[in-house]
Amino acid sequence: MHCDMRYKAVIFDMDGTILDTSEDLAAAINYALAKFGHRGDFPVEDVCLFFGSGAHTAVQRALAREAGMSREDILEIGSAVNGAVPGIDEEEVQRILEVYQPYYKAHNAIRTCAYPGIKELLIKLREAGVLTAVVSNKPDNSVTQLAEDYFGGLFDLAIGETEGIARKPAPNMNYLILDKLGVRAADAVYIGDTEIDIATARNTGMDLIMVSWGFRPVSYQKSLGATTIVDSADEIFALVSG
Repeated sequence: MHCDMRYKAVIFDMDGTILDTSEDLAAAINYALAKFGHRGDFPVEDVCLFFGSGAHTAVQRALAREAGMSREDILEIGSAVNGAVPGIDEEEVQRILEVYQPYYKAHNAIRTCAYPGIKELLIKLREAGVLTAVVSNKPDNSVTQLAEDYFGGLFDLAIGETEGIARKPAPNMNYLILDKLGVRAADAVYIGDTEIDIATARNTGMDLIMVSWGFRPVSYQKSLGATTIVDSADEIFALVSG
């Protein structure tokens, strides 16, 4: 371990932070929605807003958007638990999910790509003795698969949505990672791109770095109190180095 590093561990969000998954997410959710007679042509810009709180919330937001809810208001849908939303048929949500989840798992690496400099950043962090992990609200099997496919061996841990563990913005997934890594929250930094990530870092008691290239505009990040926002992977390394 290099003693001059500011943090001992870095926990990354996945979608919109280390991987641009937007086109594969859009293809999968549009496919599943169309299967049940719903709008199946949502643009990537809308789909990016659907995701952040897991697939269940994404389907709810898509149905709400189809029903005329504004792009701003759909972001109010979602929590650490998969609750029903008034006006949205929960049985329909489940039907769509049953098509979406296997379809996405089978088609999640067609147009997905790592953001520039992320792989190099991970190599540099590991060389500096910094532990690395991914925590995502995607299904756990997709998270572990994508982490291995795109960053084989560069993460010490990768976990996704798992039954029995409250998902982000609850701190439970981060606590699990920190416990397994043997690192205190004060010695780790969390990196993300959405409102969920801001709340997750806050709830975990971790420092936060937001990226400008993800699923939410910088203006929205700032409106929620984000103060450290980077435009490149190199900037992340500089901040972790201290």
